[in-house]
Amino acid sequence: MDTGILILRLLVGLLVAGHGVQKISSHLGGRGLEGGTAEFRADGFRGGALTAVAAGGGQIGSGLLLTAGFLTPLAATGAVGVMTVALTVKWRHGLWVQNDGYEYPLVLIGTAVALTATGPGAWSLDSALGLTPYPLWWAGVVLVAGLGSGLLTRLVLHRPTPAAPADTAAPGLH
Repeated sequence: MDTGILILRLLVGLLVAGHGVQKISSHLGGRGLEGGTAEFRADGFRGGALTAVAAGGGQIGSGLLLTAGFLTPLAATGAVGVMTVALTVKWRHGLWVQNDGYEYPLVLIGTAVALTATGPGAWSLDSALGLTPYPLWWAGVVLVAGLGSGLLTRLVLHRPTPAAPADTAAPGLH
């Protein structure tokens, strides 16, 4: 079981961290900080470069902590938070990734919560430092705190889409 958890932690943690690297640099196929900033602006977010750095840094930090199996509930909360924001951006496209949907962020959210529920395994810094096992209720805390922080970020940083001006004149009175 520990081998499976290690593989899962490495895969998910490195993917989350790599996704963050793409937001703020030209590594791993990223378009640099300018590209990350443009992506957030195109998705309707305020804050420009600061938003890209915060999102990228959050993904890098939480991904590396998950990879190492260190402070797993904190790492998972960070991953759930940033992936919740991504999910809200992709929500209008539906579930499936081939339609630019939220399938991938949802899988990462579920995996981060599951890693909290199972624990990071024997081959982790949490285990080496005697921090495990985490009580199962931590998975609920991670889910609530991660979803809450992601939704709050969306609420604070997302600009509402301007409504189209309504033509309120009576027909024929233009």
